[in-house]
Amino acid sequence: MINENTRQINPTDIENSELNELNDPDQHQPIFVESESTLDRLRQDPRIAVVDQCRQQQRALLELVPAVDAELLDEPARWVYYPWRRSLVHLLGPVAFNRLRLDRNRNLISAEEQRRLSRLRIGVVGLSVGHAIAHNLAVEGLCGEIRLTDFDELELANLNRVPGTVFDLGLNKAVVAARRIAEIDPYLRVRIDRLGAVQESIDQFLTGLDVVVEECDSLDAKVLVREAARARRLPVLMTTGDRGLLDVERFDLEPARPILHGLLGDIAAPDLAGLSSKDKVPHVLRILDAPQLSARMAASLVEVGKTLTTWPQLAAEVVLGATVVANAVRRIGLGEPMPSGRVRVDVADALDRIGDPLANPATPAPAITAPAGTAAPAGLADILADAASRAPSGGNIQPWHIEATDNRISLRLATKYTTAMDVGYRGSAVALGAAAFNARVAAAAHGLTGQVHWSRGDEGTPLFGIAEFSPGDAPELAELYEPMLARETNRLRGTSAPIDADVLDGLRSAAREQGGELSILHDRAQIETAAGILAEADRIRYLTPTLHREMMSELRWPGDPDPDAGIDVTTLGLDPADLVVLDILRRPEVMAKLADWNAGAALGEDTYERVTSSSALAVVSVRGRRLTDYALGGSAVEAVWVGAQRHGLAVQPVSPAFLYAHDDNDRQGLSPGHADALRDLQYDFRRLTGTERDESQALVLRLSYAPRPTIRSRRRARAGSTPQYG
Repeated sequence: MINENTRQINPTDIENSELNELNDPDQHQPIFVESESTLDRLRQDPRIAVVDQCRQQQRALLELVPAVDAELLDEPARWVYYPWRRSLVHLLGPVAFNRLRLDRNRNLISAEEQRRLSRLRIGVVGLSVGHAIAHNLAVEGLCGEIRLTDFDELELANLNRVPGTVFDLGLNKAVVAARRIAEIDPYLRVRIDRLGAVQESIDQFLTGLDVVVEECDSLDAKVLVREAARARRLPVLMTTGDRGLLDVERFDLEPARPILHGLLGDIAAPDLAGLSSKDKVPHVLRILDAPQLSARMAASLVEVGKTLTTWPQLAAEVVLGATVVANAVRRIGLGEPMPSGRVRVDVADALDRIGDPLANPATPAPAITAPAGTAAPAGLADILADAASRAPSGGNIQPWHIEATDNRISLRLATKYTTAMDVGYRGSAVALGAAAFNARVAAAAHGLTGQVHWSRGDEGTPLFGIAEFSPGDAPELAELYEPMLARETNRLRGTSAPIDADVLDGLRSAAREQGGELSILHDRAQIETAAGILAEADRIRYLTPTLHREMMSELRWPGDPDPDAGIDVTTLGLDPADLVVLDILRRPEVMAKLADWNAGAALGEDTYERVTSSSALAVVSVRGRRLTDYALGGSAVEAVWVGAQRHGLAVQPVSPAFLYAHDDNDRQGLSPGHADALRDLQYDFRRLTGTERDESQALVLRLSYAPRPTIRSRRRARAGSTPQYG
């Protein structure tokens, strides 16, 4: 009763039967031709069409990304004969065939998921609606074996929803479906049963299956299938062609679950077999959940037997049901949540709620530039505090508390603004050091000098600095006042024109004057190596939930609250297409999928392109590992930044996730799933930049020649002041 779908052809099939047996009207099995003599006879037979696109398939296989293994490329091709079409087709071998045919499934279905799903054995009972379902399962590669059963023959009235043709009329519906699947994938194992859901064959049909899809018209057959499936602890799926109704019965998880959710009570299949059509109506309506039927379907049921021959079904609803079943099969096959129950996927309802995207257009990003009405700092205390607050900080978090008088400034590290990347508040210490440098520059411009004395505080304030200023001259600092006020982050892509050696030497001197060191990569090979390291570190940052969440929280989109901190997306220098991609990348569930697949190579592309398009990469470091050392490094960072901008260079910080990590514990805290990778990346980067063992890297700066940005980051207002920009 159950037939396999593949076999090999023998010369006698051709010579003695003259294709009569091979062209049996019920034939549904593709035949793999192994004999060269048989192959020659088939090719020479004028009644047989030969389709040979194997070379094109092999070329397409070569173009796949990632590149396929040589073993796959060397897999022998196969000749397949389709008796019902009298056609001979040349195809890739089974592994290569499936790799190429299912390539467009990735990453909607990952390669590993596809392998797991290919081991499923699925039975489809009822091949009207079931035909579309079986087709979907085969096309998506959701099983390695599919069994089909139906006693009925295809009629003209079936062609409003069954994807057969007039050439299939009079054939068994299981045969029609099996042929269609064979023409999609001759390697997929298909078995058919022409008896349908009957007591004599249902046990054999279900034995060894993983999932059962039931689409019978007969009510007693529905019950029979479920009774047998429940006995074997098999999940049963059913879709009904009205409002996308899907029923899921997980007898594999709930072996005592009542069939059809208990809607029929305790009635058994034999009890239903003897009922008249009229007596079955109440049971059918309970299964269909009559109050939830669409108005058209409910009204149609009233007319069945009067103005309608039987209940109506539309091809669109059948295809929708096949889509829903395919999704449910994927969930079951991959062990994802798919409980017993019922759900409607109502297209009509969704279309009733269609919305016009132009009704609420996205607000264009405002140009964040200092408004004309912004008041200038009043008095020396405000000048000092204003200068300090213009310092850069990771993600523009501004991790400081600033108090100033006319001859004194106090800087305290505000721990409430820290992030996971700010390991041990080291990044915050760098920001405080930059703020201290700015305050000293402002003081010098107003005839005052003084040094900042750094101290380690308590848990609430792990670092604070105090500077007492007195009259004095510091012309080198004073001349930096206007450039310091104009300092900005320039994220625009520029040119990689070389930087004069004198300029680079000046930047190194600026770092040393503040107690730091500056390593500059300007060789193209070194820059490309650094770009690869930084891009991979950014990929890890995207794929680590905590780091990704904090990175996205730093971005300010049009209409977002709290625009006085964080980074306005319009400062990123992205074109509209890239902004759309960024909007996708901020979704945590997208990153979770990429992490599951160990994918996301594109996540570091923007970093790679920006770094490789730069003139140089500058790494500021400082001796020591204490927060006070990092504060000195921050002053060196600001000195280099202001100096680079004075020479017409665009400056953008590039913060790899490993920047402030000292040991394996730090890296484990940053990204538990990628700690080893971060260790290797950090080692490679420090070696590339010549950073010594006792040095700490304060910040990485990308230097290029680019237009001035039109938007500057805002600053939170201090008590009694207006928002600042910098």
